[in-house]
Amino acid sequence: MDELAARLAGALASRLSSDAFTLYLYGSAVLGDFRPGGSDLDILCLTAAPLSPDTAGRLVLLRQELAAENEPGFRLFEGGITSLAAFRDGRPALSVYWGTSGQRLADCYSIEPFSLLSLLDDGLLLHGEDIRPCLRPPTQDELRDAVASHLGTIRTYGVRPGRSIYGAGWMLDIARGLYTLRTGRILSKNAAGEWALREGLAPDPSVLERVLAIRKEPLLYRDDPGTLDFIATLGPAVAAFAVVLETAAINNRQKKMGYNAAKELLIRLGLNDTMD
Repeated sequence: MDELAARLAGALASRLSSDAFTLYLYGSAVLGDFRPGGSDLDILCLTAAPLSPDTAGRLVLLRQELAAENEPGFRLFEGGITSLAAFRDGRPALSVYWGTSGQRLADCYSIEPFSLLSLLDDGLLLHGEDIRPCLRPPTQDELRDAVASHLGTIRTYGVRPGRSIYGAGWMLDIARGLYTLRTGRILSKNAAGEWALREGLAPDPSVLERVLAIRKEPLLYRDDPGTLDFIATLGPAVAAFAVVLETAAINNRQKKMGYNAAKELLIRLGLNDTMD
């Protein structure tokens, strides 16, 4: 991984020529949670100057070009390239996005509060000057709102995990949300799952234990029919664990804004089932 990251930094430097930039690696790769076959390499590249159309065009296909040099590991890099000023201020600017579905130009780039917290607390500086002191950390309100928003995603997609090893990750997403609500900090998915087990938060601990085993050895389980059958049945367990997270989010918000205001917010998000 270190060699891949160093080669990526060098390739970015060649495309950005004399433009100064900062490159970070964050997420599972630096939280001790990276697993081949089940994890991505999250990056953020912030340039001192706005990206020109020519430069952005050179960068948008860089990941594929590097992967074509007989190193498929470069396809694991996901994230964005944009100017520091635009990222810091949350305003539109020509940007480059690398994601699971491919790469493209974008008119802005941002990361959600959980990822920003991971970047600020644990991100690994790969190139350039460390500019994290000039980035505003997410507030507790923003973290709570991110949990509420993610609950909506879980209820839409997590309850239908399908026969894919990635479907097991929804349980660990919920565990991480619970940990962040409690502490204002962030853990890797595996560490959050283990914490939830110790705290007795999982409605069915045996399900979470098996999910953790799968998440820790994805290459061992990703083509196993019994494992995929198990993941396909996780919908009810995900829904039950989501109720635990929803209840925690409601209680957390009520402490600050009162019951009625909390209910109004969650009604707008379609997440008010447990309040009545």
